[in-house]
Amino acid sequence: MLVTVLSSPHIPRFARSGVLLIVLAVGLTAFGTGCSGGSESRSEPDSTEPLGIGKGVTVPIPAAITTIVDPGAEPRSLLRRDYPAGTVQQVTLNTSHRIAQQINDQPARDFSAPALSIPMTAQTDAEGIDLTLGTVTTPDPSLAKALTKTGGSHAGFDLSDLGAITALRLQPSPDTSNPARAALEQAFYQAVYRSIAFPDQPVGEGAVWTVQQEISGGVTLEQTTTATLTKREGDRLTIELDVIQQPKSAVWNLPNNAGKLDIQDYVMQGNGTITVDLGLPLPVAGTITVGGHQGYRDPRSASVLEQTIDTQVSWTE
Repeated sequence: MLVTVLSSPHIPRFARSGVLLIVLAVGLTAFGTGCSGGSESRSEPDSTEPLGIGKGVTVPIPAAITTIVDPGAEPRSLLRRDYPAGTVQQVTLNTSHRIAQQINDQPARDFSAPALSIPMTAQTDAEGIDLTLGTVTTPDPSLAKALTKTGGSHAGFDLSDLGAITALRLQPSPDTSNPARAALEQAFYQAVYRSIAFPDQPVGEGAVWTVQQEISGGVTLEQTTTATLTKREGDRLTIELDVIQQPKSAVWNLPNNAGKLDIQDYVMQGNGTITVDLGLPLPVAGTITVGGHQGYRDPRSASVLEQTIDTQVSWTE
């Protein structure tokens, strides 16, 4: 995760208690705890060690558990992607991540990450899906300049039989800077945790199933996605998604043993619709938006940290 440490003369009680307020620039909806290659583990993608120099970096993704709520109307069939190795798809991933933070009664500050548009060529192989990135764009001038050197970068997904992503592979080009690399990582984490797994039993139109998945980080989250198959035309599926995230603990353990904050409230939810073609590896269309409010309190002081977060992931062909 990308973190920024805030210190302020206006909150001396935090200083006396030794607890630092740490702002997650990718928010507490950060998708994963970072990247690991081999036995090496990294928790901050803005590390000084660049990714992708002579090696790929693989991020294991926690298992997704599907449960059927309603099998839907007849006829029913198993939902399974079916494409030969070498299938090619052109698709664009668009992401945005807005976060506003306020400490006590201080003015709110904007820690939003710039929106990204990532055109890519997806090709299937024995390992899963390989992604070759095209020209990545953003409205932020500084990041746009950094992204000009990401040419030749790759990413990839390993999939389960149910279509769940089990691993994220990242390999930015050697010239990719830390800010550009961190932006790409965040975008792909968002895509991973806005993907959908299929049920393990036959379903028809109107079917409803849930997907439960853990998101690890300073606050471990339990994410429940409710999927509804609203329309099927051959291999093309239209699926409505409702997403709810809940913390599995009442405490946020800050990085680097900086202390902990009590979670006073945590509301993160959203919805959207995606279109999936079972003959192609990635969604062909759709938008999912998730947002909410989070409040934290230092147990040894009266200081309060509040965050308002809004994230969006969309796919276009």
